Amino acid sequence: MTPQLHLHVLASGSKGNAAVVEGPEGSVLVDCGISRRALLQRAAELGVDMGRVAAVLLTHDHSDHVKGLSVFCAHFDGGLFATAGTVGARKYLTELPFTLVEHSDAFEVAGMRVQAFPTFHDVPDSMGFRFETADDALGYCTDTGHLGPEAMGALTGVRILALESNHDERMLANGPYPSYLKARVAEIKEPTDIMILVSLTCTMCPETVLSAQRIASLNPLVRAEAYDVSHFPELKDQYGAMSVPCIVINRGAVAGAEGEGGEAEQKVEFGKKSIPQMLELVGA
Repeated sequence: MTPQLHLHVLASGSKGNAAVVEGPEGSVLVDCGISRRALLQRAAELGVDMGRVAAVLLTHDHSDHVKGLSVFCAHFDGGLFATAGTVGARKYLTELPFTLVEHSDAFEVAGMRVQAFPTFHDVPDSMGFRFETADDALGYCTDTGHLGPEAMGALTGVRILALESNHDERMLANGPYPSYLKARVAEIKEPTDIMILVSLTCTMCPETVLSAQRIASLNPLVRAEAYDVSHFPELKDQYGAMSVPCIVINRGAVAGAEGEGGEAEQKVEFGKKSIPQMLELVGA
C-alpha cells in the first residue's frame, strides 16, 4: 500500500512550531509559529510544495505556534480552523476569517478527514488532530501534560504519530534541579500566567525571563511569555512599565481577588528575579 499521508515538521520548540501534513488532494499547515520567510525556506529545503496548502489548523494560541500567521495569511486564501478559545485569546487572531471548531469536531480538508481532540495545556481549548484517509492515518499532538481518553482513542492505529510534550514527571524527578526547587514548583496547583516586559538593552531581563521559563518547563500549569516593549508599547502603557523587567502575574485578573472564590490575583513587579524569587512572586 502506498502511503497517502506524509508529515513534515518545519519547526519545533519554544522559538516556533509549524508542520505540514500532506494528503491526497492537498496539504494542511498545523500551526504557524515562525516567519513566512523561514517557513517557505524550510519547506523548500524539504521539497514541500506550500502551494498545495489548503488550510491552516491551530493547536492553541501560544505565540510560538501563531506569531507568523498574520503575515502568512496576507499571501494565503485557504481555510483557517481553530477553537473559539484559541481565536479569542489574541486580538490579531480575531481579525482573521477563522472557521471555529470544537475540540471534538470532525471535518474534511484536502481529501483528509480531520478528527480533533482536546489536549491538556495551560490555555483554553487546546487540541490535537487525527488525519485520516481510507487507507492511512496520522496523529498530531503537541504541548500536552498527558493524554486523555479522547486523545488515546484518536491516536490509536495511526501509521505516523507526532507526539511532543514539555512536561515529564520522571524527568522532573530525576532532572538537574534541587529537590526543594522541584517541590516548590510542584506546589503551583492553579493556572498561572507570567508575562515579562523587556527591552534589548536590559541587562537584568535575561535572567528574569529564564527564571520564568524554567518554572514553566517544570509545571504545565505555568505559562511564561516575554514581550519587547519597543514592539508592544501598549503593554508598557497598560501596566505602567517605567522600567524593565516588568513582571505581570496573571494578567487580566482582578487585583486583590486572591482567596475570593479561588480567583487569581494580578500582580505587577519590577526588577531582576531568580527562580526562588519568581516562585515567591507567584505564591509558591
